[in-house]
Amino acid sequence: MMMPPQRPRSSAIWKVLTVVFLVLLVLSLLFNFAGLSRSVLPHSRATMERVRNMEEVALSTTNSDNKIAVIEVDGIISSGELDRSGVDMVEYIKDQLRMAERDTDVKAVILKVNSPGGGVLASDEINKAITKFQDQTHRPVVASMGELAASGGYYISAPCQWIVANELTITGSIGVIMHGYNYRELMDKVGVHPQVFKSGRFKDMLSGEREDKNLTPEEQRTRDQEDHMVQSLIDETFNKFKQVVKTGRERAAQENEGNGKTLVEDWQDYADGRVLSGKQALNFGFVDELGDFDAAFKRAKNLAKIHSASLVQYRMPMDLGSMLFHLFDKTDVPSIKVDLGVELPKLEAGRLYFIAPMTVLH
Repeated sequence: MMMPPQRPRSSAIWKVLTVVFLVLLVLSLLFNFAGLSRSVLPHSRATMERVRNMEEVALSTTNSDNKIAVIEVDGIISSGELDRSGVDMVEYIKDQLRMAERDTDVKAVILKVNSPGGGVLASDEINKAITKFQDQTHRPVVASMGELAASGGYYISAPCQWIVANELTITGSIGVIMHGYNYRELMDKVGVHPQVFKSGRFKDMLSGEREDKNLTPEEQRTRDQEDHMVQSLIDETFNKFKQVVKTGRERAAQENEGNGKTLVEDWQDYADGRVLSGKQALNFGFVDELGDFDAAFKRAKNLAKIHSASLVQYRMPMDLGSMLFHLFDKTDVPSIKVDLGVELPKLEAGRLYFIAPMTVLH
C-alpha cells in the first residue's frame, strides 16, 4: 500500500515567518503613522485631542461629590520638548488645569512640586496658567513642595494661594543663570582656528570660540560692552522673578485674609540665589506652612470651605501609539554613564534658566 506523499515541513516554517513578517510590518507602519501624526498635527489641535482623551483617575474616594485635583510637576521644567510619552510638560499642565476648570465638582487644585527649576519661558507659562486658573475659577491652588522646589520650582509655586513645604525641602534659589564654556584655548592646542564672518561686532558675543587673551584695547572695550549687555539681560529677568514672588505672596496674603505668612521686609536679601530649607523659607515668608502632602490636602479643603473630597488626577491613557513609542524608543540603547553621585541638569549655552545647578543628596 503506497503512502500519500508528505508535504515538506519547510513550507510550514515559511508560513510562520511570513506571518511574523506581516505582523512586524503592520506594527512598524502604525508606529510611523503615530510619530507622523504627532509632528504633522497643528499644535492647537494636538492640545485639544490631549484634553479630550485625558482620563480622570481617582487617588482616593469619599461619599462626597467634591474633588481636589492633583497636578504633578516632577523634574526639569521645560517646554517645546516631548517626553517619552510624546507630551510637552507645559501643555500637559495647562491641559490638566483646563480639565479641572471644566469640572465644577473640582473645588481646589494641589500643585505637587518636586523640581530644581528649568527654562525661564516654561516656568513663566506655568506660572501664568496657575494665575489664570485662580482668576477665572476663584478656586484655590495649593503648592505642596516635595524634596526639591527651587528656582523655577519656586517660581511656579509663587502664584499659589497657599504654599506648604516640608521643613527639609530645598527651595529658594531665586535667581537666573546662563551657562556656557569658552573652549578657544583647547582649539588652539589642537591647531583648530575658527573663521568667523558676522554681520555685526556683537553677533558672536556668546560663542565659545572667542579669544579671551591678548585683546587689543578696542577688542577689550567690545568685550566689556558684551558682558554688560548679557548682565543687563540677566538682571531684567531676575527683576521679573522678584516681581513674581512679591505679587504672588501679596495676593496670597490678601486671599487668605491674614492667615498664612507674609514676606519679611528684607526678603530680597535672601533672593540672591541661595538655597533655603523649608523652615528657613517659612521664617522669611516664602511659604505659608510646614507639612507634607496630607497637610496640603487638608489646607486645600479648608480654603475651598469643604469637609471632604476625593483626590483625582488626570492622566494620558496608554494607547497603541504610546505603547509603540515605548517599544521602539531608541533612548533605551545601553550606554556608558559615569556616576558622580548627583544628577546634573543639562544646561544649553546661551539660554536663561531658573534652576538650582546642583542637587544636595544625603
